[in-house]
Amino acid sequence: MTPEQEINKAKPWFVYLIRANTGALYCGISTDPIRRLEQHRSGRGARFFRTCTAQALVYVEACSDQGQALRRERAIKQLSKTAKEALVHQYSPAKHGVK
Repeated sequence: MTPEQEINKAKPWFVYLIRANTGALYCGISTDPIRRLEQHRSGRGARFFRTCTAQALVYVEACSDQGQALRRERAIKQLSKTAKEALVHQYSPAKHGVK
């Protein structure tokens, strides 16, 4: 394993939901969800936020690696809006490995 692969393996990955000013929920993955929120707010994030504004990080879930984060992101994206809102409502930072 290369040093870069070793570093990437050691980094925690997170799945996150950001609420937009329109009420929509955006789902993504990152090793640093707070930094990613700031990128979305400044226009350096996803194209989704070119038409609306990122308001708040409303859900974060820790994953063991990037692959797990991608699989969880895919699963969350397939949920209905109601199910995503339930995730947000039940969210507890400590429960999901977030300090």
